[in-house]
Amino acid sequence: MTKRNQGSGGEKKVFRSGFVAIVGRPNVGKSTLMNGLIGQKIAIMSDKPQTTRNKIHGVYTTDNMQIVFLDTPGIHKPNSKLGDFMNKSAESALSEVEVILFLTDVSEELGGGDRFIIERLKKSGTPVILVLNKIDKVHPEALLPIIAKYRELHDFAEIVPISALQGNNINTLVEQIAKYLPEGPQYYPADQVTDHPEQFVVAEMIREKILHLTREEVPHSIAVMIEDMRVQDNGVVYIGAVIFVERDSQKGIVIGKQGAVLKEVGKLARHDIETLLGSRTFLELWVKVKKDWRNQDRVLKDLGFRND
Repeated sequence: MTKRNQGSGGEKKVFRSGFVAIVGRPNVGKSTLMNGLIGQKIAIMSDKPQTTRNKIHGVYTTDNMQIVFLDTPGIHKPNSKLGDFMNKSAESALSEVEVILFLTDVSEELGGGDRFIIERLKKSGTPVILVLNKIDKVHPEALLPIIAKYRELHDFAEIVPISALQGNNINTLVEQIAKYLPEGPQYYPADQVTDHPEQFVVAEMIREKILHLTREEVPHSIAVMIEDMRVQDNGVVYIGAVIFVERDSQKGIVIGKQGAVLKEVGKLARHDIETLLGSRTFLELWVKVKKDWRNQDRVLKDLGFRND
């Protein structure tokens, strides 16, 4: 049933709702935009490519509309089964939504990765809004030739320059999205900001801290699984999490000298988790080696990477 709000004077106000995919190359700011749109941290952020692995659903609700945003993994050339999963996850989102936000980084040249995605967007038949991100990094006069280049490649429904990090033009972007939303129901309660369980978000927050504190081959080899999460008698939330790596050498890097890196991961993650849950938290972390887990179907399913 379609939800309608009573406006002033008794007239019925139409309620609109729909799903919106955020797509783009790795590392153009998709998760930063998602968090900015929702007004709360639900997607992890890192300067490492391919940080987002699953479609993250964020819910934006006002009195007269609800937008369910899908933050997709960056579309890229895969080199593992996990990479294949990430690409399929991103591309499947294109057929599920009312609007696609194609996010680009204006501080970088339009490249092969952007053209690759645009060709897929053409086949979707869905309205595409070109979102030019990181405008704080370029001179305003540089935007017009950039827009002209993109216009040659596709007939975009709208073009909106923004800075996801600084929040510039985010409200304008929402206004443009609203033009393409059909009349529809409110899918989620007004105070709900994501449909992912708390355990998923907590695991992602732990993984984010590892991405920040490690380098080289470690970031892509990390997975986090919450094995235990419960409220203790004293009101403190106990969380037991396992960090999986692919090699013994990576285990040493994540733990650090005398456990220093793992201790810092726990401290930083606990701060974000307590903000998320609104409760004091006791976080216990273990590091285990699961060789070549990114290419093992059973392990990927256990870790929540499912194509459905």
